[in-house]
Amino acid sequence: MTSDVSLVNSQTPESQGPEGQTRTERGLWHYIGVGLSAGLLAVVLLLALLVIVVPKVAGATPLTILTTSMEPRLPPGTLIVVKPMPIDQITVGDVMTYQIRSGDPAVISHRVITITSSSDGTKTFTTKGDNNAEADPPVSEPQVRGIVWYSVPWIGYVNSALNGPGRSLAIPVIAVVLLGYAAYMLTSGLLGALRRRRTP
Repeated sequence: MTSDVSLVNSQTPESQGPEGQTRTERGLWHYIGVGLSAGLLAVVLLLALLVIVVPKVAGATPLTILTTSMEPRLPPGTLIVVKPMPIDQITVGDVMTYQIRSGDPAVISHRVITITSSSDGTKTFTTKGDNNAEADPPVSEPQVRGIVWYSVPWIGYVNSALNGPGRSLAIPVIAVVLLGYAAYMLTSGLLGALRRRRTP
């Protein structure tokens, strides 16, 4: 009889039927949730770095692709970051962002297919959308805004929303959400550690 009792008492809580299984499952789901939350936070921080911090530091401009002219590489909704580039460093094959008309804020981002130099040293660029059959009208130097430095798929519409009328409201809301999320993660981690200490 004594050996039977000691055998029962030696079982771990995880092996003592439904209650132990429930605890184990809860622990597993907790760690899965923490992992997913940490991954989501890392993605958000990375996007904030690519969309806000890096362009600001480099003096670049984030823009949104709105048409299909540069598919499949740059479909609508893609965020592009346009970096100023000296005219003489722009080469054939670069995706160049330029004003439709000099002085007009509306811009297009198409690939440079030819560069022509005039006798006075100025250059004229011929561009074409990857998905277009015909080339664009010639682009003069004053129209050039820069070249596409890098792009982020699907984030362009978010950038458009932040640069629109809702920018003044959206940025504080996003900041509060991120700070609240970080505080929640920190608090839940501390409470979990305290519970584990108190559990025999």
